[in-house]
Amino acid sequence: MAGPNPGQKTVLVTGCTPGGIGHGLCLEYHQRGLHVIATARRPEVLADLAALGMSTLALDVTDVESIKQCHEEVAKLTGGKLDILVNNAGRTHTHPATDIVLSDVRQTFETNVFSIMAMVQAFIDQLIAARGLIINISSLSSVTPYVFGSVYCASKAAVVAYSRTLRMELAPFGVRVMVSMTGTVKSNTAAQPLRGLPESSLYSRASAIFDWRVVFSQNASTFPTEKFAKKLVNDSLRPEVPSILRRWFGRPDWFWSGGMANFVWFGTCVGEWLIDAFCWRTFRMDEVMKLVNEEQRQKKLK
Repeated sequence: MAGPNPGQKTVLVTGCTPGGIGHGLCLEYHQRGLHVIATARRPEVLADLAALGMSTLALDVTDVESIKQCHEEVAKLTGGKLDILVNNAGRTHTHPATDIVLSDVRQTFETNVFSIMAMVQAFIDQLIAARGLIINISSLSSVTPYVFGSVYCASKAAVVAYSRTLRMELAPFGVRVMVSMTGTVKSNTAAQPLRGLPESSLYSRASAIFDWRVVFSQNASTFPTEKFAKKLVNDSLRPEVPSILRRWFGRPDWFWSGGMANFVWFGTCVGEWLIDAFCWRTFRMDEVMKLVNEEQRQKKLK
């Protein structure tokens, strides 16, 4: 496996299975002239990226030993420097808050939150050596009431809070942190195992709305993956400028893109009431309320 050319910047991306955001980012960074290190649990699924000249490595971001092995292999490839780390790997989690299974919740946090912490800790030596950049992929759900997605929202909000503090802690070492506030983007999310409502669910009468919600992100103002990847890569490679100017003239600390991203950004400036009202309507909560009330009424008649 060939490493980067002299002077060529390097980027490692997690979660690069074809059809997802990570795969799109690899293609775009490669086109921009960086040496890409694409990772997935099964590297054989990355054959198309390897054929283009990218390095492909096995990586399970929830396994400490796998991360350690990946770190060692990257060090051999790059000489101990990593310019950009993109923490993209994640899993969806759509379930009413009252129907969650804690073992399932823990797995979501292992993938969406703890893996990012572990990757940063493992690769910080290479990032410091390159005075590099960490990009953590979060979601608009971190600042919106994404109905039936409380666990996913919580995990992505944790990424935002972690990243804000990480940015300050790493500033003395010349390492920057960028957070992607990702809207709806075409990905392989719908291919992941989908959860159903248990028979005892408080929302059993609204099961049709729940089923609609499960695939919402792939059917609502959804951005093409290529368009999202091109914009993120372009912004991440912009020059460093003072923080007050970054959103407009340099690499932004906060990257807002994807379906509904502009509206949610505006809503965070105006007040949470706007976002709450939008989400209530978008996720058909009037219908849910009517169905739940009807079920409660029928139970009283029995």
